[in-house]
Amino acid sequence: MDRNFARVLALVLKSEGGWSDNPADTGGATMKGVTLANFRRYVKADASKADLRKIGDDQVATVYRRFYWDAVAGAELPDGVDYAVFDFAVNSGPGRAAKYLQASVGVSQDGRVGPATLAAVRARPAGVVVDQLCDARLAFLKRLPTWATFGRGWSDRVRSVRADALLMSAPATVSAPVQPAKPVPRPVPTPPSVETPTGNAPATEPAWPAPVGSGVPAAAKAGGIVAAVLLIAYAAWHHIAVALQGIF
Repeated sequence: MDRNFARVLALVLKSEGGWSDNPADTGGATMKGVTLANFRRYVKADASKADLRKIGDDQVATVYRRFYWDAVAGAELPDGVDYAVFDFAVNSGPGRAAKYLQASVGVSQDGRVGPATLAAVRARPAGVVVDQLCDARLAFLKRLPTWATFGRGWSDRVRSVRADALLMSAPATVSAPVQPAKPVPRPVPTPPSVETPTGNAPATEPAWPAPVGSGVPAAAKAGGIVAAVLLIAYAAWHHIAVALQGIF
């Protein structure tokens, strides 16, 4: 998406480096990946190599956006795919990058990323498109006659692009909200259990004998009976004693 332009441009510039004017490089003199031809086309028509070496950041962004990003419809591509196609375009040309993208999703290879290409790209997992495109790109680079000179650097670049593009294409994982711990209810204190002894008397009271009659203790009742018997016996003896006195 277009919001990724600044991010992917920063990644591309890590690979492009600074000044380069290697005779074996068919792109000619470049500064931060901007060729002299493109600098003249988009920034300064009569620019020299000295002018190119002093290119500003805003000028770099202008060239990359107009010549590469817009040419491959970077703003319309899914996250991750936009970076893989964009870097391919910077390294090997936007037309070739678009055709290889179209080949990887099975549409006509006309070199223009239009509605049909975008629909086919969006119908596939972004990670799958990234992998297929990077595989095809590396196979293309290995067929170039300059592979012996630049192959190691190109291979490292494609590997790095693949890794970063796959990270960008991965769906964001949403962490499940942490549920607050449920409060543990405090145990309600209960009175200590009392072991009930055999019978109906509670453990806290002495076990008395079962009541007799009206409820007077048996020992007390027995003492009363003895006292009554002795009283009667005394009365009878006294009566006999009085009667005997009258006779004698």
